[in-house]
Amino acid sequence: MSNQNNHEIQSLLAELDHRQHAGAADLRRAWAIDALLTNQLSVAEAAAAAGVSEVEFRGWLRQRNLSQATTAISIKEPPVAQPEISVVIPVFNEQENIDELHSRLVKVLGSDKNYELLFVDDGSDDLSAGVVRRIQRNDSAVKLLSLSRNFGQQAAIAAGLDYSRGRAVIILDSDLQDPPEVISEMINKWRDGARVVCAVRRGRKENLIKRGAYHAFYRTYRALSVVEIHLDSGDFCLLDRTVVDHLKSLPERNRFLRGLRSWVGFEQVVVLYERGPRNAGKTKYSWGRLIRLALDGIFSLSSFPLRVASYAGVLTCLGGLGYLAFAVVSHFINQRVPVGWTSTVALILLLGGMQLILLGVLGEYVARVYDETKQRPLYIVESFSDGQKES
Repeated sequence: MSNQNNHEIQSLLAELDHRQHAGAADLRRAWAIDALLTNQLSVAEAAAAAGVSEVEFRGWLRQRNLSQATTAISIKEPPVAQPEISVVIPVFNEQENIDELHSRLVKVLGSDKNYELLFVDDGSDDLSAGVVRRIQRNDSAVKLLSLSRNFGQQAAIAAGLDYSRGRAVIILDSDLQDPPEVISEMINKWRDGARVVCAVRRGRKENLIKRGAYHAFYRTYRALSVVEIHLDSGDFCLLDRTVVDHLKSLPERNRFLRGLRSWVGFEQVVVLYERGPRNAGKTKYSWGRLIRLALDGIFSLSSFPLRVASYAGVLTCLGGLGYLAFAVVSHFINQRVPVGWTSTVALILLLGGMQLILLGVLGEYVARVYDETKQRPLYIVESFSDGQKES
């Protein structure tokens, strides 16, 4: 009987020891899972903390339906190094220029690969995306962001800013009218402390009519805008990451980067350069698209067109009072009042035309407000490839 009791006691003690050991293991495993779910440990580190192999730990997660949860919170992996420079390049049917552009950018930025070249394919219907993918096979710095259709250059630039990772972001057209060699000077200005570096065109190789139109637009825009912009500067610029983050937070759909980068402020400097002719292909900006871009710029940062109605009303009243005074004076001097259909019809047409123009201006603002209230996305991404994986 005594031997049987001793055996039972030994069995009970062994069971208690086993349970205590199992309880400690469960506690370790629970702590490891909690650290994994809060992204404090990677899977390998959590498995080591639980005292099991990584394979066994992953199997245990799958059995308890935790694999989906850990995937959803992005299990901690080795961090990807942030490049110093991102070059955002909107592309629309530029297959003839991409190879030359890439070659010149690599020469300018060097071989240390501390940069990324982010090509944003804005719904091209030529082989632009294929050319970028071919280059990507031999250059890990090249990324390709493909939009689902043509959303316009400003939307493509916004997409590039959203997907860029560099501490400074350069925006560069793909037609090579803006020489990539200017980038070196822009980077030096940024390293000296500037937050925004605008490339200002000292001259441009375009016909007289276009040069005159651009000249008039920039000066008109500067006079009407609530912020001061750099004259003759396009989208070619360098933006510090702080500025990029502020631009990304702006919600409007009808974007005009040249005005928005001035609106956000910060220290801004300029570099001068000569804008060359197109390297190849035809411009994608017709006169209609240029006028639309100009209107986007004016209406996005100026309420002056709305105030034109007040100014026009005051001028019309003054004109009417002046004409009344002229009629009274003529009556007393010449004993007759000027009459005639010509002046009457002219005044009616003038006032009617002014009213229609002002209604059009008001309608433009209302249409933009309506466009904003729909809250549609600025762009839709079809795919993104960083050279290693595609999403």
